[in-house]
Amino acid sequence: MRITETAVPDAYRIDPDLLPDHRGRFYEGLRYETLRAATGHAFELRQVNFTVSHRNALRGIHGTTMPPGQGKIISCVRGAALTMVVDLRLGSPAFGQHDVLRQDPDSATALYLPDGLGLAYVALADDTCMNYLCDREYVHGTIIDVDAFDPALGLPWNLDEPVVRSARDAAAPTLAEAVAGGTLPAYEQCRRSYRVPQAPAP
Repeated sequence: MRITETAVPDAYRIDPDLLPDHRGRFYEGLRYETLRAATGHAFELRQVNFTVSHRNALRGIHGTTMPPGQGKIISCVRGAALTMVVDLRLGSPAFGQHDVLRQDPDSATALYLPDGLGLAYVALADDTCMNYLCDREYVHGTIIDVDAFDPALGLPWNLDEPVVRSARDAAAPTLAEAVAGGTLPAYEQCRRSYRVPQAPAP
């Protein structure tokens, strides 16, 4: 598999090697040591989530407070999605910056998001199913919401039809309002949470 850093530091795109044969195909979606070697992060699975969305459903931007945090690996197992990652870490050199990728089962591209990064996506087809592998169990009340249409972020949704959002997402604060509200995590705190501890010098 190929693991490459996105335009948002510490977020990584995972492109597996697809192995087709007369029955279909096989691919490895995740290898712990390969991810650790490429990112320097330790990811251990603690929870698995799925969402199923109608076409034009838009979810996010969502992040998690620190503590407890919740790193994720997100893939599309059915349908297709246009996915955005946004840096929500106060003090990050890339604060407010984003990157975008298309996810679908044909490419099997996954996105690794450690603590402090926000996720949003719009379903491009009915019955789009997204899979989340999470490194911590969800704690009620720890979700951070930011408006996916905040003009200051300028996310390139390129939509030609109205989207369907939850009432909570539609009422989410702008990034500036989230900063003022004091809910966003600090850059260095996030990075400490997922760095692989270095072995002491001999």
